[in-house]
Amino acid sequence: MDLKQKAVERLVKYAKVYTTSDENSNTIPSTERQFNLANILVEELKSMGLEAHVDENCYVYSELPGNTEDKLNIGFISHMDTAPDMSGENVKPRIVENYDGKDIVLSKDGKYVLSVKDFPELADKKGKTLIVTDGYSLLGSDDKSGIAEILTAVEYLIEHPEIKRHTLKIGFTPDEEVGRGADLFDVKKFGADFAFTIDGGEIGEIEYENFNAAGARVVIEGRNVHPGSAKGKMKNAIVYAHELYSMLPVFDRPEHTEGTEGFFHLNSIRGNVDKCEMDFIIRDFDKEKFDYKKKIMEEACKFIEMKHGTKVTLDMKDSYYNMKEKIVVDMTPVNMALNAMKEAGIEPKVSKVRGGTDGARLSYMGLPCPNIFTGGYNFHGRFEYAVAEEIEKAVETIINIAKVK
Repeated sequence: MDLKQKAVERLVKYAKVYTTSDENSNTIPSTERQFNLANILVEELKSMGLEAHVDENCYVYSELPGNTEDKLNIGFISHMDTAPDMSGENVKPRIVENYDGKDIVLSKDGKYVLSVKDFPELADKKGKTLIVTDGYSLLGSDDKSGIAEILTAVEYLIEHPEIKRHTLKIGFTPDEEVGRGADLFDVKKFGADFAFTIDGGEIGEIEYENFNAAGARVVIEGRNVHPGSAKGKMKNAIVYAHELYSMLPVFDRPEHTEGTEGFFHLNSIRGNVDKCEMDFIIRDFDKEKFDYKKKIMEEACKFIEMKHGTKVTLDMKDSYYNMKEKIVVDMTPVNMALNAMKEAGIEPKVSKVRGGTDGARLSYMGLPCPNIFTGGYNFHGRFEYAVAEEIEKAVETIINIAKVK
């Protein structure tokens, strides 16, 4: 089997399936369309001779039994949804073979260009095979590359029974991009001793530390009065929203942070004089700093309410926590991944996730779950792309982890 060709074929196939999740939905899955891919994956697993099913909440479960007396059960997990940040409908992947290292014109009208100036890491991809968008949607490599890599590795192991392997537990989840991918994941039924989310970026990445995360919705109520007679009467909720945002530390915004620095991110704002709603995400690797940031948000809302005599409602909820606390207790999965990458000729890069994965939540649900690279870049936007050779190395890494040493 040509691992690269097979995995890329799968990615292209899955990318065309519309699976965007919806952050405003209260259901799981947040969109029924995610079942379309789930059902495809179940049939594909069954065609390999495996038992597989999708439950009522759009979680796909399957298993490749081990072929030795080894009792270790290793999980591999990826998510089926794509981010609502950009259209995931009518995705038209294009394969660029033997990339020449120059700008890639994505759209037929020339409006959108994957530029080396804007994305300098492209220079390192010269001579490689890239999968790109047409500029009018995201690609969905996050995380359909991960799904393609897991299934290609599983297919290879089935076709090569001479390879002694652990039992592999396979799971595909909905709604990771809206922070609910692990909500109804059945850890007990999954039955893994530990697992890996295949949901990272550049080749060699392994991550077992991520942000602590919270979401905050602020609703500011104003008082709308005709501007011609508004003196002493109008309470402009838009102005108060701007004032609240200005109270948060300027340099604790995403555009000014990197590494382990946390942030407040104003993700959306909508409304009018009478009422204004703001949606924030709050992030920090350090638990104490994370709690302090939430305290700042609470105090800012109280201040605006007190100063202007208006009602300010804050709905703030934790989303996930730093999985490092759970992983460092037993570094077996991390060490297995590091060795598997080296065996595949990859230089591992231990890094920190400036975001979250299903693995963060799952680690706190009793399933330690570090994150491994997929070979995808520029996730969640029109400039997203994947590198075929790196996808192939991700498949090799999964195969190497599966082997009984």
